[in-house]
Formats: sequence, C-alpha cells, structure tokens
Amino acid sequence: MLALMERVVQGVSTRKATEVTETLCGASFSKSTVSQLCAGLDPRVRAFNERRLTAHYPFVLVDARVLTVREADRVVSKAALIASGIRGDGVREILGMQMGDSESFATWYDFFTGLKGRRLRGVLWVISDSHAGLVEAARKQFQGVSWQRCQVHLMRNLLSHTPSRYRALVATHAKRIFEARDIGKARAQLATFVTRFAKSAPKTVACLEERFEDGLSVLVSPEKYRKRLRTTNRQERLNEEIRRRERVIRIFPNSESALRLVGALLAEHNETWAERRYRDGNEFHE
Repeated sequence: MLALMERVVQGVSTRKATEVTETLCGASFSKSTVSQLCAGLDPRVRAFNERRLTAHYPFVLVDARVLTVREADRVVSKAALIASGIRGDGVREILGMQMGDSESFATWYDFFTGLKGRRLRGVLWVISDSHAGLVEAARKQFQGVSWQRCQVHLMRNLLSHTPSRYRALVATHAKRIFEARDIGKARAQLATFVTRFAKSAPKTVACLEERFEDGLSVLVSPEKYRKRLRTTNRQERLNEEIRRRERVIRIFPNSESALRLVGALLAEHNETWAERRYRDGNEFHE
C-alpha cells in the first residue's frame, strides 16, 4: 500500500496505479480505493505543513503555482502558495504551502501569518516576483525586511517596455548592472544605462530606475549567496516538479487532494534538502 501511495505522489494517475498493482500483485483495486489509500498521506502532509520552525531563516523565497481544481460542479483555478527558506546554518528547507482562491493580498497575508505562527523568524530578505498582492503582504508582515525582486522577472519586464530593435542591447547592459560586484558599481552601470537608452527606450529607463533598489537589494549579502538568491529560479524548479505530476492528473477532484499531492511532494523534497548544506552559514554571519 505504501508503494501504491508513493507511485501516485510521483505522478502516476489512480487508473495507472491500479493497472500496475494488478499486473505485479494479481490484486485489483478500484480508483476510489486508491484515492482512499492516498488519504493516508494526510497525517504526513499535516505534520510537515504544521511543524514548528525552530531555526532562523535570513532568506525566504516565495512563489505560487496555479492548479486546476473541481469545486462542486465547476472547474476553477486555485493557487498553491509555497515558501522555502535558507537557515542561518546554510541548510535549505521548504517551509510550507497553502491552497488559496487566488494570489490576492488577503491570501498571501494569511499564508505569512501562518508561517509566523509557526515561529518563522530571523528573516532579512524575501525573494519573489513582483505580484502586487504578494509584495504588499510581505512588506506588512515582515517590516524592516528587504525585498529582492526576482531579476529574471525584472529583465522580462524591462524588455517588454523596450522597442524590439534595442532588446538585445538592453539585455546586455542590464546584465552588467545585475552582475555588479557591489552597489557602487551597480549605480555606475545604471548611470551608463540611463545615458545610453534615455532617448531610444525611455520607458525601459523609467522602469529600471523605479525598480533598481528592489532588484539589487541582495548585493549587500555575501558574494557567494547572490547568484542563487537574486532570482526565484530555485523556487520555480519546485513548481516544475509539481507541474510534471500535475499534468497526469490535469484536474484535481477537490482542494484537499491538491494539498495532499503537492504537500507530500514538498515533504519528500524537504527530506532530500536536509541531507546537504546549501551554503556556508559562517560566511553569511561574518
């Protein structure tokens, strides 16, 4: 039975899981039976998602994945809000997840309230995309904490304001800003960027000037931390794992089943992360 539940978590549909079990074991299980067995994952997911957070987490990365869920007689979109953190000792953890109706301010605010209720503390940076509800909720819940806007999303935003013939050149100059060794060099590169594109791409210049501080806040962290923490790429890799399994299911029968599958997957990844240190915590503290 444990093997059967594991196959479902790994992205095997209940129908396929039934077929495999019948072939290997000579026993037949209905889809409803498989679903009932998978409900046995609930205690594990609950324990993972409600555990007390006992460390300090200087860096918290947040993102959401939109899932398709059946609700009564309708098929609707739900947001799976996910947070991970890097502890003071350099070990990564998946902090938890929550299902919400949307990525609104209220939903993110409630999610952050839950994390703080589990003793999330020591936060110095929140790294995310620029979703308005998320950013507003983070700033209210984590006052005095720096927000690092994902530079990949910022680059896309810059290029969306840029005339097509200048996009390659804008990308090259913007990378020089993002890859600067310190804030002084970044400001010098910004000045060069403004001079170069003030007339040819004024909207791009205005966009970068407005978002410069949020896009470069991570520069005051140790250099080895910056490359991995200036974007939400690591968080989006989790989303890719969820997406790979979600494609098999396509439509979750309800929000509880979505929480069960995604929560079990995240708990599994969290165990893998705990086996190795992501960064040297001593370097950060120094």
